[in-house]
Parts: sequence; structure tokens; C-alpha cells
Amino acid sequence: MSEQPGRVRFLTVLEVADIMRVSKMTVYRLLHSGELPGVRVGRSFRVPQDALDHYLRTATTVEHESDEGRGRLSS
Repeated sequence: MSEQPGRVRFLTVLEVADIMRVSKMTVYRLLHSGELPGVRVGRSFRVPQDALDHYLRTATTVEHESDEGRGRLSS
């Protein structure tokens, strides 16, 4: 299948999960929360490739508190 300019490529939930290396349930949660845009086709979801690329480019990471001082016992 050749890519045509101006055509949107849609991915299945399984394809998105494989690309992101997460479970399908995680992808469904992202879709239902609106964090990851998608379209519903019957009972299935499809995610535009551009939407996934944008999500991955702009996704933020959560920084955890420094581990400094943890694991020490007070006298």
C-alpha cells in the first residue's frame, strides 16, 4: 500500500499500543480521556498517525521527588 500525499493514515489500538510499548487498555484510557484523539468506527477506534506523532512529541514526563534522604534511619 503506497502512501498518498494529503491522506491520513489511521492506526488501530493494537498498532498504537505496539508503537508506544503499552497495553491496549492504556491506549483506550488515553482515547476515552481525550488525551489522544481518535475516531470511532463502529465499535472500534482508529488513531490518526499525525495525532499519535503529536502526542508523543508533546507528552510530558512526571518528575518524582528526589530520592535524597530516603532509606536513612533517624537516630
